[in-house]
Amino acid sequence: MEVYLYPKREDWLELLKRPQNSAEIAEASVIAILEAVRKSGDAALFDFGRKFDDVMLDDLRVSETEFERASEKVTPELRNAIQLAIDNITKFHKSQLIQEPVVETQPGVRCWRKSVPIEKVGLYIPGGTAPLFSTVLMLAIPAKIAGCSEIVLCTPPAKDGSVNPVILYVAKELGVTKMFKIGGAQAVAAMAYGTENVPRVDKIFGPGNSWVTLAKQLVSRDGVAIDMPAGPSELAVVADETANPEFVAVDLLSQAEHGVDSQVILVTDSEPLVKDVQVAVQRQLQELPRREIAEKALENSRIILLQDSDEMKDFANAYAPEHLIIMTKDADKLAEKVINAGSVFIGAYTPESAGDYASGTNHTLPTYGYARNYSGLSVDSFVKKITFQSLSRNGLQAIGNAIECMAAAEGLDAHKNAVSIRLSSLEKESVNA
Repeated sequence: MEVYLYPKREDWLELLKRPQNSAEIAEASVIAILEAVRKSGDAALFDFGRKFDDVMLDDLRVSETEFERASEKVTPELRNAIQLAIDNITKFHKSQLIQEPVVETQPGVRCWRKSVPIEKVGLYIPGGTAPLFSTVLMLAIPAKIAGCSEIVLCTPPAKDGSVNPVILYVAKELGVTKMFKIGGAQAVAAMAYGTENVPRVDKIFGPGNSWVTLAKQLVSRDGVAIDMPAGPSELAVVADETANPEFVAVDLLSQAEHGVDSQVILVTDSEPLVKDVQVAVQRQLQELPRREIAEKALENSRIILLQDSDEMKDFANAYAPEHLIIMTKDADKLAEKVINAGSVFIGAYTPESAGDYASGTNHTLPTYGYARNYSGLSVDSFVKKITFQSLSRNGLQAIGNAIECMAAAEGLDAHKNAVSIRLSSLEKESVNA
């Protein structure tokens, strides 16, 4: 990790840059995949399976037999761990179901808002070097709590046509059985446009590589919503002289092992900590099975030595990380000043991996600086907020003149008349009463 000593604020912009995505994608190639699936449906999906995943499939859909066999391959210990995670994630996300009050803005003018589930949602679960069964938890649980009526899941198969058994087990535990062996941009296309077997959905969720990310952005132009823009995974650690360098090092490595294009940042005001963390990172790195991946990620990564807590806070907010760990003597106070982050982890005993798996919060978070303007996934991501209003006769009379005046000022006579005719009718009723 490259070290930067007391950089001036005017030089921070360069230090805030993310690595380029690992794959150089021609947009035309992804568009070609989307169009092929739109036109040829399942036939294109089988073709792309052979081309990209080197797999010959007879059926795209995961069968009930495959679900049952997968369950047998999950150890009791892992089942218990998954159940604990399900309980905590469910508890936290159920707390997000809030009944909003009816507000009387004027006598006789009632306004309220209601959460309505998005009917059909599609979940994309990456396979690759680390099949993310935990992401099934993070997507399917809030979708079920929100009340989505149809949940479709796509994930890439292995060359023998199988799907990771833990992904299958978790999906079945959560009642998600409409599951397909499709990966990459073609999976996004299948859920966006529908095929003979894959239902069309209204919104697509889930992480993926550069092809998946670009495909999601492209289909969103066709009226299919997506969860959020995404880039490579990232972590910032803010730490002072009280931080345990072993803890800091392992947190940096836990994120670096995600992928070669991941980025981790240590922001500190302690020069001794810089050296201690460097030593700890190198020692711990030697023992990691995913050492080569982590080493490549560390090439994208930085240690920033700053003057004080205020500079550390400002740098972290400017970086707007997906994950932010705070290990300082005043961690709680510093956390209150965070304005840009996907998820914040406070104190020495709150590793980022807690949020990845089992604390209860969601690990699907904005990356690449999008934490400045996007939130992490929640139950709200799976619902629409519809506003309602109801005006009584008195209510219309209370605000009618204001509506008429404003509509006339905009030159929209029919808008004005919609009120004027009703007010006139009320006046006649009053006279005749």
